[in-house]
Amino acid sequence: MKSAVITLKLAENVKEFVNIVNKYDCEIDLRSGRFVVDAKSILGIFSLDLSKPLTLEVHSDKADALLAELKSFLTK
Repeated sequence: MKSAVITLKLAENVKEFVNIVNKYDCEIDLRSGRFVVDAKSILGIFSLDLSKPLTLEVHSDKADALLAELKSFLTK
């Protein structure tokens, strides 16, 4: 499993993010505090507090291509 911290500030960002993660077959979660949602679910993502950074959890060892595509959302 690999994890990274991301930010999704705008609804357009959420739509773009979901389009990217849906291309991958592995399980991908977003965590905000104690809440965890499926990162492929746009409604699940909108149920989180998007004003704070989110933890992306990719349940695959081959997540490098995904993380490269999500580079614009990664928090430095």
